[in-house]
Amino acid sequence: MKTSEIKKGMRILLSNGWYGTMMDNLRGATRLAEVEGHYTEMGSIYSHDIVAVEVGGEFQKVDYTEKELKLKKTVAEYFG
Repeated sequence: MKTSEIKKGMRILLSNGWYGTMMDNLRGATRLAEVEGHYTEMGSIYSHDIVAVEVGGEFQKVDYTEKELKLKKTVAEYFG
């Protein structure tokens, strides 16, 4: 599944192990999600931080676009 196919209300798994719920139907480098971490908060997340999406009770791996992979590399270099 591509990140652009993730719709509002879908459950997601982030690269840091936290779960969340997608809160928008947009496409792009950032998405709006309610993240269940130390606290439950709503905010912007990078689409390349979404590693899996729950579909039919099972999590499916996310495929990234070249643009998302390039941004992921840029962010990793910047924050090192």
